[in-house]
Amino acid sequence: MKAQRDELEAFAREREAARHAGGVDPRLDPYSFTIAFKGVLLEGLEVVFIVLTFGANQHDVGLAAAAAGLAVLLVTLTGLAVHRPLARVPENAMKFAVGVMLTSFGIFWGAAGAGAHWPGDDAALLVLVPSTLAVATVLTMLIRRELLVST
Repeated sequence: MKAQRDELEAFAREREAARHAGGVDPRLDPYSFTIAFKGVLLEGLEVVFIVLTFGANQHDVGLAAAAAGLAVLLVTLTGLAVHRPLARVPENAMKFAVGVMLTSFGIFWGAAGAGAHWPGDDAALLVLVPSTLAVATVLTMLIRRELLVST
């Protein structure tokens, strides 16, 4: 029932606030550096724990670490290649897509972790993701309709 975020208005408001905030040292903005560092550190530690867990389970931490290093390289190169087109994707659409993916994978891994066996193993995601998208889309349409009727 939350109103959709007006991205252009939010950007204009934040840009204006930044203009009035005053100048920062062009060499280093300590506040922005700290926020970015904490986010990267947290995500990085999460990946380290996942790699160590998978490597330990397969009794080959070295291979898992090498695969993680390759993944970092591929993600970095992909990020450099697609950052401009992705910057044009509306934030609400991006959040919706990420929500669908997180929910789909959460259902998959949650059930697998509880001992369920998916038909087709990982291929079940090819049904689970579109199904989650369909349910989320229908629910969104119902909520929008309810908002229109109640106003």
